[in-house]
Amino acid sequence: MQKKGLAFALTILLGGGISHVHAEMTHADSVNAGKTKAASCVSCHGEHGNSTMPMFPKLAQQNSGYIVNQLKAFKDGTRKDPMMATIAMSLTENDMLDIANYYSVQKESPEPEEVLDSPEEKAEHEELVKQGSDLYRNGDLKREVSACIACHGPHGEGNQPASFPELRWQHKDYIIKALTDFKSGKRSNNNENMMHMIAFKMTDAEIKAVATRISTMK
Repeated sequence: MQKKGLAFALTILLGGGISHVHAEMTHADSVNAGKTKAASCVSCHGEHGNSTMPMFPKLAQQNSGYIVNQLKAFKDGTRKDPMMATIAMSLTENDMLDIANYYSVQKESPEPEEVLDSPEEKAEHEELVKQGSDLYRNGDLKREVSACIACHGPHGEGNQPASFPELRWQHKDYIIKALTDFKSGKRSNNNENMMHMIAFKMTDAEIKAVATRISTMK
């Protein structure tokens, strides 16, 4: 009986190991497939997802669930963008997952420091980072502006299980555009329109401040 029990335990253990290896191989295959399928994304989102154009978001290191959700939203029209809609329409759900898995394992590059020529510009930048940091961590209770840290993490790392996006090192101009679109209602595809409710209560100055802070996160 002991030998049979041991044999059964080894079978379960080895079977679990084989399944784990198979899962890793499947993910690796998906990443490789995603690299090929993401070739058309390079012109806007950069090599390995590190966009160099301020209005196009970086995708490197972004959590895969978020990327898939956005591609689905572009495809079904709940997120509006003619260029992205055209691209997403040609993608299957498997294509979306492969592309998302590829970008999720790429290393994101930090944002270059802003060129500030005068002491006044440097002082303004430092003040924006300070204000943005406070808003990111604490929000504004009086005006019911939620703290960004609650969903996007203390260092802008996002939340993979909830598919909340990573924000750190994202382009400042893109963050400003995204928050402005949420504020106006132009972009409203997130769960229960949560980002609209938050951004709607933010001033343009606060949007600029928090975007500046996010772009400098490490």
